[in-house]
Amino acid sequence: MSWRARAGTTFQTEKRPVQAARGMVVTNHPLASAAGVEMLAAGGNAIDAAVAALFTLTVVEPMMVGIFGAGHAHLRLAGGLHTVIDGYTTAPAAARSDMYRPVSDTWPDYLEAEGRESSVGLRAVGVPGTLATWCEMLTRFGALDLETVTAPATRHAERGFRVTGYLAECLVEAHEDLARFPASARVFLPGGTPLRRGELLVQGDYADTLRTIAAAGPPVLYGGALGARVADYMASEGGLITLADLQRYRTIERAPVRGTYRGFDVVGCPPPTGGGIHLIQILNMLEGCDVAGLGFGTVDGIHLLAEALKIAFADREAATGDPAFVDVPVTRLIAKDYAATRRAEIDMTKAGAPAAAVTAGSPNTTHVTVADADGNVVAATQTINSLFGSRAMVPGTGILLNNTMALFDPHPGHVLSVAPGKRMTSSMAPTILLRDGRPVLALGLPGGMRIFASVLQAIVNVVDHGMSLQEAVEAPRMWTQGQELEVESAVGDEVRAGLAARGHHVVAVPHVAGGMGAIAFEADGMLTGASCWRADGSPVGLGGGYARGGIRFWPDRRTPTSPS
Repeated sequence: MSWRARAGTTFQTEKRPVQAARGMVVTNHPLASAAGVEMLAAGGNAIDAAVAALFTLTVVEPMMVGIFGAGHAHLRLAGGLHTVIDGYTTAPAAARSDMYRPVSDTWPDYLEAEGRESSVGLRAVGVPGTLATWCEMLTRFGALDLETVTAPATRHAERGFRVTGYLAECLVEAHEDLARFPASARVFLPGGTPLRRGELLVQGDYADTLRTIAAAGPPVLYGGALGARVADYMASEGGLITLADLQRYRTIERAPVRGTYRGFDVVGCPPPTGGGIHLIQILNMLEGCDVAGLGFGTVDGIHLLAEALKIAFADREAATGDPAFVDVPVTRLIAKDYAATRRAEIDMTKAGAPAAAVTAGSPNTTHVTVADADGNVVAATQTINSLFGSRAMVPGTGILLNNTMALFDPHPGHVLSVAPGKRMTSSMAPTILLRDGRPVLALGLPGGMRIFASVLQAIVNVVDHGMSLQEAVEAPRMWTQGQELEVESAVGDEVRAGLAARGHHVVAVPHVAGGMGAIAFEADGMLTGASCWRADGSPVGLGGGYARGGIRFWPDRRTPTSPS
């Protein structure tokens, strides 16, 4: 039976999927996806393609990601290694739990600091991990060199590219903050006006920075000349990061968290992100319910998801953080028996009491999903947190600085409070599903604290509702953490009224979270890539292949056995 027969909400997809045999790259900009496929065509693997795409996204999606950012990279290699590289930012050594003055002790302003110090400007910047992560991925698992994989990004930075409507809208939204920083304004607000759709964005200083990195590698930022420029700028403008902070930074390789759902192995990222463990926790709760029978986008279906999300967010607030500072009960949170206990708390007739929630995260992030014909898979979610991060750019470098300190609780004495060297907690959930040891689905998206809920819904759309991959990534979403129940506007009035009747405070929103990128691994070896309408997402695949062995060009009409 088609999912539409039981649905309370129906929709039509806006984009089309891509199928290919030799490789697939799905990112939130067509130039980044093309950069990844360029690496595959040059003989590189999925890791080369992912790193090239990420560097290119720092140019063409600068509001979302940069080399001075944070993220989690989830890799499943053809040789069997399955690992996560934690490249999240850390608090500088000079950071203190009382460094910000909170404006409120209650939601929704609980996480705001006076003067927006934790979100705009140099006191909002965490010690970055993205450049270290990408170079580590390339060195350990790639087949190409750093100069090769950064070439597309350098080319687009130097020659420029046409601004999309998505980027133009983001520039309008952030232009007042960008104008506070001369280097940022010079690039993005020429003449004091945000660049418009179709205009050329050239980033010459950043092209030079990329060349420097290609030649010298990540040490040039983590203690070298480029890092010294950052530290000098910090010192001159009241920032906290020093050259010693950059020298001390290390990525952390972590074992993925694993669960099961209706015969699929679900593999995700462990803490400090809560995305993997709480995704598995909710799937465990749903496994005991007839999700398919409730129907997609129905009052019952959305209510069940909402109540499960409330439970997960309550647990996230209480127990999830940087495992170097917090004892996260991972085994308990992803246990089937714990899920059964929590499932019993769900009342299908009415909304539960709102859970306390002080979690945060920015929807302004990016994600790449890449696979090659050899079986290498990368799902990587990367960010500078808010739109254009802290909005500050290091003069003469083109480097936008993150504002990940905004993810900390500005109140001292809590699980998510600031501490020197502490990693911020996120909801990033780059996820890979396997069956019988074989990948069947890889996906992820930006969206702050709405990320793992959106990954959850895409998985349920495929596994329970039987949607196509394109339908699954574009389907209307919902989200709550215990206050408002956000539903995308495609959810109709009748369903919204039914949810309100059960006690939910329903709010219709244009979108929940950002642009999802997913790859399905078909039984015949084909790869299907899909992206959604919530960003400039574009899957690009590589098909065809090289000539058969022994094939060569004969310049005349004679066959190779003809007499001379």
